[in-house]
Amino acid sequence: MEDMLRIGVVTKPHGIRGEVKVYPTTDDVKRFDKTDEVILVAKGENLTLHVEHAKYFKNMVILKFREFDNINEVEQFRQCDIMVTRENALPLKEGQFYFCDVIGAKVLDEDGLEIGIVKDVIETGANNVFSIETGEGKELLFPIIPDCIKKVDTKEGVVIAHVMKGLMD
Repeated sequence: MEDMLRIGVVTKPHGIRGEVKVYPTTDDVKRFDKTDEVILVAKGENLTLHVEHAKYFKNMVILKFREFDNINEVEQFRQCDIMVTRENALPLKEGQFYFCDVIGAKVLDEDGLEIGIVKDVIETGANNVFSIETGEGKELLFPIIPDCIKKVDTKEGVVIAHVMKGLMD
């Protein structure tokens, strides 16, 4: 389990007053209104910063940190991750999980037979997909939908899946 969760990536500075444009990597984009403290991962160094305000424009978030007041101070943060600690993460609803917590989980079918290990979660437009590696090294793609993924237990590191027709081909 990771201690920090990524909620966005700085794309570039915005304006001259130290704001940055952020591509959000969180389901709840408005979470930046509820977030006071973030960690900016910059050149291997973790900087604790405080969100002064957030604005929303198209698919981007424009953030202003209390610690910076001009473009020269934030120019260096292009492509840096914005993280939160688990204690500052938004609470999960029943049946939800963080993608990073399911990587490495064992995938079993409904009869308890092992299918493989979750290697990645692919975010698509329609629904997200588990990339599963079988014991033979084959990649399988299972959509994360209720008809296919029956249970995700991040504490035990197990995913129970219904093998829909065509998924094992």
